[in-house]
Amino acid sequence: MALEACFQVGTMAHSTIAGKLSLPACKTPKIAAFSFSASASRLSADFHPRLRAPSKNTRAARVVCEAKNVVAEVLEANTNNWDSLVLKSKLVVLVDFWAPWCGPCRMIEPVIEQIAKDYAGQVICVKVNTDDSPNLANQFGIRSIPTVLIFKDGDKKETIVGAVPASTLTNSLTKYLG
Repeated sequence: MALEACFQVGTMAHSTIAGKLSLPACKTPKIAAFSFSASASRLSADFHPRLRAPSKNTRAARVVCEAKNVVAEVLEANTNNWDSLVLKSKLVVLVDFWAPWCGPCRMIEPVIEQIAKDYAGQVICVKVNTDDSPNLANQFGIRSIPTVLIFKDGDKKETIVGAVPASTLTNSLTKYLG
């Protein structure tokens, strides 16, 4: 999964001194790996309509952040997107089978979210609501929740049942990384 051109920020920087570039402060998403480029005097009509005709003392600035093969959040899977998110992924995939009414599922949710951030670019974290996708739960023999499955190259490698500590999940994941 790739996030291309995750965001773009455009600004007009007024400067009478050549070579000076003033950009507004902006917060970037917390992504493990991204490329950053800034260029002055490079205009694009499709970027912003006001950048088409700058005045003499105006410099145009364009900031682009591109994240490649990085997802730092937990994605929701169902029968429609299961193959593309899990089976065809080139990264290790951690799948959390859960339900909204499940107390232990809510306990493990922040752990999974932290793993998604900590292992962004190495692991894709996915959650499957067993109430909404009972066929997926049946296909993998999910009998209690939360159940976490670890996939690599489309094959199920490991099953972890219950609200386990973060160390249990990270120890299991590290076996399949690299």
